[in-house]
Amino acid sequence: MSLANILEFLQQPLFTLLGTPVSWTEVLGFGSGALCVWLVARQHLANWPVGIANNLFFVLLFTQAGLYADAGLQIVFIALAAYGWWTWTHGGGPGSDVLPVRRTTRTEWTWLIAAGAVGTLALTLLLDRATDSTVPFWDALTTGLSLMATYGQCRKRLESWWLWIAADVVYVPLYAHKGLYLTSLLYVGFMTLCVLGLRGWTRDLAGTRRPVEAAA
Repeated sequence: MSLANILEFLQQPLFTLLGTPVSWTEVLGFGSGALCVWLVARQHLANWPVGIANNLFFVLLFTQAGLYADAGLQIVFIALAAYGWWTWTHGGGPGSDVLPVRRTTRTEWTWLIAAGAVGTLALTLLLDRATDSTVPFWDALTTGLSLMATYGQCRKRLESWWLWIAADVVYVPLYAHKGLYLTSLLYVGFMTLCVLGLRGWTRDLAGTRRPVEAAA
């Protein structure tokens, strides 16, 4: 079976939701995305390969829906996943092969906010002038927030969960507006998993600090 045949099959509708056909691509993106976030919340290394598979499904899905920034974002996510995979296994420092949960520093926040604002503005202008996107700002905003959150996830920064929650708040109505109802529902689930992830990472951070404070 050729790649063209596989792509054609993935685009075929599997069932109809609220009068809108739901393709195999969206269903597989739903399943792999939910599994990926659950694994991240548990700090399981398998989240990275599962996430890469999810990104590939979403490249196809978002291109079809005209969400070009989100489609391009998936390619960046794949590169960041490779970086995050390496960091989680090698970023713990001397004598440790596990990267601990930490807070985002003031310097990191400064760079993240500046990069997010510039990136959102640049993408909005690009999508508005160079594509047929009907939602250039919202597509660009979710892209900027997602990249900021992914950086934090790669470095195990606690606040990355708040950035993901902010992105999901926009993603849910955006995908529903584009008729991607199953994906919109998935992002409602993502928000729940993000809250659980935030709680879990907060406990881990508190547990890491306690021995240090006791030793001091």
